[in-house]
Amino acid sequence: MLGRVSSLVTILIFAQTGILNSHHEAAHWSCDSNTDTHLQAHFNPGRITLDGQVDDWKDIDGSAFSVLPALDPDADKAYNGGKMTVKASHDGKDVFFMLQVDGDYTYSEGYSNKTASVAFMFQIGENASYHRMGGCEEEPDTCTSKSCKGHEVDLMHFSIGTAIPGRLYGGNLLDNSEGNGGGRFGHLVDLYCWNPHCRYLDGYGPSVNDTSAQNDWKGTWWHSSLTHSGFIKDDNPYSSSNQSGAYYFEFSRPLRTMDRLQQDAQFTIGKTSKMSVAFWYPMDGKPWHGSGHFSINCDWILLDILPDSSELTKVPQRSSWDAATAFSLLFSVVAFCISIFVGHRVSRTKNIPFTPMSNL
Repeated sequence: MLGRVSSLVTILIFAQTGILNSHHEAAHWSCDSNTDTHLQAHFNPGRITLDGQVDDWKDIDGSAFSVLPALDPDADKAYNGGKMTVKASHDGKDVFFMLQVDGDYTYSEGYSNKTASVAFMFQIGENASYHRMGGCEEEPDTCTSKSCKGHEVDLMHFSIGTAIPGRLYGGNLLDNSEGNGGGRFGHLVDLYCWNPHCRYLDGYGPSVNDTSAQNDWKGTWWHSSLTHSGFIKDDNPYSSSNQSGAYYFEFSRPLRTMDRLQQDAQFTIGKTSKMSVAFWYPMDGKPWHGSGHFSINCDWILLDILPDSSELTKVPQRSSWDAATAFSLLFSVVAFCISIFVGHRVSRTKNIPFTPMSNL
C-alpha cells in the first residue's frame, strides 16, 4: 500500500511540475527542422557497461545537437553550455544510449530541479507528433486510450536529485512487482502520454490501472569533475559546486518489451523509429521548472537500429573440400576415358598366328 501511495505521489508531482505548468508556448511557435537527422545504433555486442564511465563509447559515432528551448526553439536562446552529443548502440537484445552535455557541476540532495535532468521521448502511435507530445486534442478529463488512440508516445525521465553518481537506477523488483513504471530509487521513471496534460506512469491511466506494466529502463549518471568511483549517499554532494566539466548519462532498455497496453515503443533491428531528447538545467542557479526544458530538435529525429554489418558484407567462400572433390571427379572421368580408349585400341590389334615347331 505504501508503494502505491508513493507511486501516486510521484504522479501528482509530475502533474504539478511537468504537466499543468508545461507547454505554454510562444505566441507564434514555429519549427525549422531537418527531419532527416539520423541517429544510428550499430550492433556492438558486449561493448557497453552502464557505470557512468564513457570510455567504452569512444569508438562509437554519435551526433551533436544544438540544445534549444522546447517551447520557443530560437537559436538565439540556445543552451549556453554548448551542444549535446547523443550516441546509440545495441547488442541484439538491448538498446543503449549515451548523452554528454557540458555544464558546471551542481547537486542538491533531494532537489531534482536544482541539478541536471534528462528525458527521452519516442513515437508509438502513427499519428503521434513531436509537437505537444503526441498531439491529442483532448483535455485531461476526456483523454483516454480510445479518444487519443494513435497519439501515444513513450517517455523516460531521469531526475538525479536523489541518484548517486555511477549507481544504477530504473526498473526494480519493488516497483515492477506493483505493475507500474515507477522508480522510487533515484527517480528514473517509465511513462507514456497523449499530450502534455495527459501523462502517466506505465500501468496507470485516467480510469483503469493495469498491473502488467513495468519500468523497462536502467540508467546512471556522472560528471567529469568527480574524482573517484564507489560513492555512497553519505558522500553527497560528491564534488564541489560550480566546477566546470560535462555531465554523462547512460541508459538501456530491451529492444522489445512485454508491453501490451501501447505504452512502450518497440524497436526492430533494421527498422527506424522516431525519438527526441530533452534536457533541464538550473540556469544561473535558478531551479528549473517542467516547461523550461531544452530539446535537441524541434521535431522528431530518426533512430536507425542497424543489423550486424559483418552479416551484410560477408561473401560466401568456396570450401577447400568442394574444390578437391571437383578435381577428383574430373581426374576420375579423364582416367576412365583413357582406359576405354586404350582398351579399344588393344582390341583392334591383329593376332599373330601360332606356328608349330614341326612345320618349320
